[in-house]
Amino acid sequence: MSTDISTIPLKQRLAARGLDGLTLLVLPAVLFLLALFIYPFLYGLVLSFEPKQGGMFANYQRFFSDRFLYGTIATTLWLALPVTVATLLLAIPIAFRVRLMKNQRLLTTILVIPITLGTVLVAEGLLNYLGPQGWFNRTLMTFGIISSPVKLLHNYWGVMLSLVITGFPFTFLLTLSYLSGIDPALEQAGATLGAGPWDRFKHILFPLLLPGLAITFCLSFVQAFSVFPSAVLLGAPSGPTRVISIAAYQAAFEEYDYSMASAVAMIMGLVQLSIVVVVLAARGMLYRGPAGGGKG
Repeated sequence: MSTDISTIPLKQRLAARGLDGLTLLVLPAVLFLLALFIYPFLYGLVLSFEPKQGGMFANYQRFFSDRFLYGTIATTLWLALPVTVATLLLAIPIAFRVRLMKNQRLLTTILVIPITLGTVLVAEGLLNYLGPQGWFNRTLMTFGIISSPVKLLHNYWGVMLSLVITGFPFTFLLTLSYLSGIDPALEQAGATLGAGPWDRFKHILFPLLLPGLAITFCLSFVQAFSVFPSAVLLGAPSGPTRVISIAAYQAAFEEYDYSMASAVAMIMGLVQLSIVVVVLAARGMLYRGPAGGGKG
């Protein structure tokens, strides 16, 4: 006996295709994503192929033929990769220690305070403490340890220090969340079987933590790679810390060449995507087990 589809209410027919009321709740988020991310990306991509002069690929040819421009990729990577590794290496042991403490919330709050200050306030604090006339240099000169101020800012190390300070809370929180999701019973079972602290970390905790560390690395790298205020306020934006975001800014707001700025932004995104793909591929090669050791 066949059923006439026209007799079935429209609501039931839509629900059968997955378009029920619950699914429609996702619609605002989809529209938000399209309006703020997808459309600007597609617009910028198309704009990058509409140069002021030359053919379709003129902007990209100009970028990769000018060492002052394509050199910004290496400069940015030379900042972003060490900062990402440093924050991750700091976050792992601290997260292991914090998860065993009774006052975990208090210490976590203290550690994440820098992320609430913002890059500009952190830069201002570093200028007051580590600048040529800052407290650090003035204290050392007062005690006769140095005769002239030590240049700690307006160079590579000033930007790197700022990125580590602002990036550590983000990396730490992600690492702590992944670590807290590992069932303590697994580590206790290893200890019962005679495994020492290093063996438990190497064979139990690290393999389960690895997928989360890979994601943390990617997110922290993307955050560090987009550095701009620190490179300007604490670095040398026309020299050692001329990162790729500065090149995009100069193209857009100094040369008023929005097509070129879009091309630089596309190259910036491609470099970030390449590093993310490499990291995730390496994670897949190193570990093929479950995504985590969740509790319960």
